[in-house]
Amino acid sequence: MAKPLTPDICVIGAGNGGLAVAMGAAANGAKVVLVDRLTPKENLARGDLASAAFIAAGQQVQTIRKDSTFVAAHTEHEVDFKAVMAHVGDVVSGASPAVFPARLATLGITFIHGQALFVSRSRLMAGEAEIRARRYVLATGSKPIVPAIAGIEEIGCLTADSVFELGRRPGHLVILGGDAAALELAQAFHRLGSQVTLLAEERVLADEDPEMVSVVVRQLRQEGVAIKEGFKVASVERRGKTGVKVLREGEYAEAIDGSHLLVAMGRAADIEGLDLKKARVALKDGVVDVSAMLRTTNRRIYAIGDVTGARSAQAARRQAERVLRALLFRLPAKDRTPVSRVVRTDPELARVGLSEAEARRRYKRLTIVRWPFAENDLARATGRTDGHVKLVVARSGQLLGVTIAGANAAELIGIWALALSKGLTLRDMAFSVPPHPTTGEIGKSAAMAYFGAKAQSPLRRGIVRLLRLFG
Repeated sequence: MAKPLTPDICVIGAGNGGLAVAMGAAANGAKVVLVDRLTPKENLARGDLASAAFIAAGQQVQTIRKDSTFVAAHTEHEVDFKAVMAHVGDVVSGASPAVFPARLATLGITFIHGQALFVSRSRLMAGEAEIRARRYVLATGSKPIVPAIAGIEEIGCLTADSVFELGRRPGHLVILGGDAAALELAQAFHRLGSQVTLLAEERVLADEDPEMVSVVVRQLRQEGVAIKEGFKVASVERRGKTGVKVLREGEYAEAIDGSHLLVAMGRAADIEGLDLKKARVALKDGVVDVSAMLRTTNRRIYAIGDVTGARSAQAARRQAERVLRALLFRLPAKDRTPVSRVVRTDPELARVGLSEAEARRRYKRLTIVRWPFAENDLARATGRTDGHVKLVVARSGQLLGVTIAGANAAELIGIWALALSKGLTLRDMAFSVPPHPTTGEIGKSAAMAYFGAKAQSPLRRGIVRLLRLFG
């Protein structure tokens, strides 16, 4: 039998977070083994990069259609769906050489393609390889949840992981779910020529501010995406040779016919096959239980990303940075830096910090400040005026959270994430000088609106009148 591998760190999972830990540790001279049953390229093909490429293709088609405003004669543009999927593949392939096993080896990382299995608190098997690492990092991510709906096992379904394997464009895509992936894919497929019906048990994006979500939902409906909220599925069945029928539960009988079924009803921690019991790693509410230091109930094992319940690539990467500090430099991994959340529809929805509802549960008095895209010069020039910025401010003037619904919200939220992490004040934001004309000025305008409201107070107006007396 081959000699056991004894790295400083063994990372289990080659997704965003796992790669960040492995590369960061290797760059600092640590001996690293990276294990995954998927190759890094296969992880990329299922991740945010593939989704972003697909969404971008839909947005490009929409842009071409909008440009017809300035063209005398307009003909409908037929979408080449095979070319779209080839584009997604090219984007993934363009990024994947950086994480090929041979490339990882040049960085000092040993990649093992196989299922990881703990055999004790400190030993791991991956295929024929035995690993005895000083520390382990669980970064196995998540997998789509497919609920136990009557008939779904018989007819099968697409998920957010498998949908990019489609060879033909769906005629009528029926999507079950109302999370970010559901809305993103609904809009992208509709823009690429599919009829789309989205069925959600409760309101879509239930964790986000309803006021801001309405901006996104309104646009999707205007484009032609059918969105039915409060739709609880009773069963699904085959319609004809290849189609599907979704039946509604309850007194209002309703059936939705489609050509393809996609389930986007959340994700669950991907811990299948790891045998975490032998590693003495406890679970809590279906995810790996970690401390504020990201350490599991086994002190030799840390966990990051979706497997801990952190539901975004940016959260996983931030946790990767924290774990590296703990593993390499023995520095505290505690961190209260807020991580932004993004829904990549068009218009986009982005948030950092507390929503209004979350803030009202913690604070007695709040100030809510809004500023519309329609008041921004560049937004008007480009015709992207839907949406607004919403600031949640404590009585003391402390900025608690920011939500943006509008064009390029994912880019605009970055400066607010920095402001919250560094404790910048609204005065700092109001006195910033963004270039003109840009949509970045919307944030400055929102901050200035806060002080504009304060300027109406009798005390401030009295001070101004008094100072007039001195010339």
